[in-house]
Amino acid sequence: MNRELLDQLAPTGTLRAGINLGNILLVTGRTGSGDPAGVSPDMARAIADRLGVPLTCVPFASPGEVADAVDQDAWDICLIAAEPSRAETIAFAPAYVEIEATYLVPAGSPVRSLAEIDRPGVRIAVSDRSAYDLYLSRHLKHAELSRAPGLAGAFRHFAEDGLDALAGLRPALIENAAELPGSRVLEGRFTTVQQAIGTRPGNPAALSFLTKFIAEAKVSGLVSLLIERHGVTGRLQVASDG
Repeated sequence: MNRELLDQLAPTGTLRAGINLGNILLVTGRTGSGDPAGVSPDMARAIADRLGVPLTCVPFASPGEVADAVDQDAWDICLIAAEPSRAETIAFAPAYVEIEATYLVPAGSPVRSLAEIDRPGVRIAVSDRSAYDLYLSRHLKHAELSRAPGLAGAFRHFAEDGLDALAGLRPALIENAAELPGSRVLEGRFTTVQQAIGTRPGNPAALSFLTKFIAEAKVSGLVSLLIERHGVTGRLQVASDG
């Protein structure tokens, strides 16, 4: 294996992967040894195997915490959504999976479409510093975001405090709707969250390797296999090449 590549991706001799435990579609459980299990940990493991080094998963409670740790030498790669503000400090390879983001509205809501959300007086619950929070922060003109920690926290805030909508990933919102009789998940999407693998900037060999690895993983069927293996078929999609 190329020495420059190993120096950039596994300088300690081990590939340290920052894993976002807050995404329940990409981290679906724990291994027998207590490590995170799911599509994103398995992608990290496949990269470590390709490099010929051991893997250490470094868990974080939220994607924002993963991104914040870029300057703390806590991880060599991170598996979170690629988002413009994060790309200012993290070099991302192309996405490997994507997830639609939309809204849940409560029972009796007059809102029927995405176009009716961004209006004065509309309050939207959202998971703090999630990729879709960052997206909506840039794009909403009139509606107000009301943040809570994590997916579960945002749902509680929405349900208990009587907000007008809950922003989130469609598969999670469908599960939330089942807990809140009469609520509805809106058709369409306001964005597609691109889950990717990043590394620190200034490591061209590392970024080139990750870019090629992701392209091969999509073409070879590895990403599809992991989606099926972890029971998230129909909730995660292999990312498009566009």
